[in-house]
This record gives sequence, structure tokens and C-alpha cells, in this order.
Amino acid sequence: MKIKIVADSSSDLYEFEGIDYESVPLKIVTDNKEYVDDKSLDIPEMIKELKAYKGKSGTACPGQGEWLKAFGDADWVFGITISSKLSGSYNAARLAKEEYMEAHPDRKVYILDSLSTGPEMILMIEKMKELIETGTSFEEICEALEEYKKHTGVIFCLESLNNLANNGRVSHAVAKIAGVLGIRLVGIGDEGELNPKAKCRGEKSTLNEIMKELKELGYSGQKIIVNHCLNESMALKVKAMVEADYPDAPITLGKDGGLCSFYAEKGGLIIGFETN
Repeated sequence: MKIKIVADSSSDLYEFEGIDYESVPLKIVTDNKEYVDDKSLDIPEMIKELKAYKGKSGTACPGQGEWLKAFGDADWVFGITISSKLSGSYNAARLAKEEYMEAHPDRKVYILDSLSTGPEMILMIEKMKELIETGTSFEEICEALEEYKKHTGVIFCLESLNNLANNGRVSHAVAKIAGVLGIRLVGIGDEGELNPKAKCRGEKSTLNEIMKELKELGYSGQKIIVNHCLNESMALKVKAMVEADYPDAPITLGKDGGLCSFYAEKGGLIIGFETN
């Protein structure tokens, strides 16, 4: 039996060893250039070019055909997308599922709306692999994934919200908060949308707010992934603060991919974690 995991590239996970896996790329689009969010994308160069660019920019999700092609000839497909409230990727994947199963009624496809992005999606993908390896039924895996999703969370720490505001993801009024010199916005994922929680002046205040939000959301030393957009020093400080309170916490540091870098912008952090 062939089993495959397929994720859109907002997961920041372009390769995943130990299982058949494929990343379906989103795109960052300007009037004169298209950036394909795959492992070959030069993200620092993209950030530099977008900062100098004065026109409109946006994103494009993978189409139904791209999802369908990624399913390949698998008997079981487990797909996962960026929040359906932020992109049309989930809808495209769902339509691909219908077409695939119509052509192959003996096969099974499950599409998980992560209601998130980046590192929280990585946690869900890792859980997919773990459940697949247990040898349980397709239906049991789907049920377990829906339950697991209830026990993960995401926190954002952003120095700029310009791209989020320009693409209708947050209001321009909220974006102006982070535009003030020295102000960082800390927010959480709330049913698939960004919910601003605090505006912080200075690094220490920001770090304290991140830890506060982590604990309030139910984090107590479980698996955590800290991804950053050209801000490794801040990611390392978050890691140190988590380890100070939870010495045995399994922490992974990573980099935002293309789509997450576009929205998090330079200096941004996206933190995915398990809750109790």
C-alpha cells in the first residue's frame, strides 16, 4: 500500500524523511516577478527585493490540478493546508480530493485544514507520520489528527504587519501599531486568524509576553518549534527562556519559508507548540 503526505508550502517543510512526502508551492507575486515557495527560493534575496519594491504584492495558492498531481498514485493521501481563512489552498485541495476519489473510488484522501501555518503545521505533519507508522486504520488516523489539532497552538511575534494588512489579513489600524519604532506585536492563532494580544516595546517585554501567552494557552514543556524570518538571535532567546522554565522541553529552531516570510516579514517569529 502506498501512503503519502502532501502539504502546501506554508508549512515551511519542503522535505520530510522517512515517508513519501511532497510540498505543493504557494507563490508570492508582484507586478514584475513571481517567487515560487520551494526549497530553491532565496528568501533573504526575496525579502530584500520586496522591501525595495514599491508596487502591489500578494500571494497565490496552489490550484486543484497541482494538488491532484501531488497525490500521485497513493492509496492513502493525508493532505494539510494553511488556514482556510487565510487562503484558498484548502478549497483547492478539497476539490482535488473529490476528483481523485471519483477517478479512484478504492482509494482514500483526507484533507486537514490546519487553521494555522508554519511550525504548527509541522507538528501536525509529524503527528501524521507517527500515526501512519502505528499501522492503525485510515479512519482512526483521521480522527486522531482532528483531536491532536485541538492540542496545538501558534504565536506570532511581528515587527511589521504591512504585507498582512495590504492583503486583508489584518486591519491597517492594527498594522500601524507595529509600524511604531521599537514596537513588536505579539498575537496568537485564533480559529485560523491572527488575534493581536499585546504591543510590546523592547526585546525583554516581548520575550516575557511570548512566555505569558505560551503558558496561558496551555504550554508546559511539550514539543515546540520556533521559526524566524532573518532573526535567529531572537529565536535563540525564546529557546533560552523556554529551557529556563522547562529544561527537558523538545525545542526545534527553524527558518520561515517563502510564504511565512512574506507575511511575518523581516524580524518576525512564528512559534508552534503542543499544549496540555
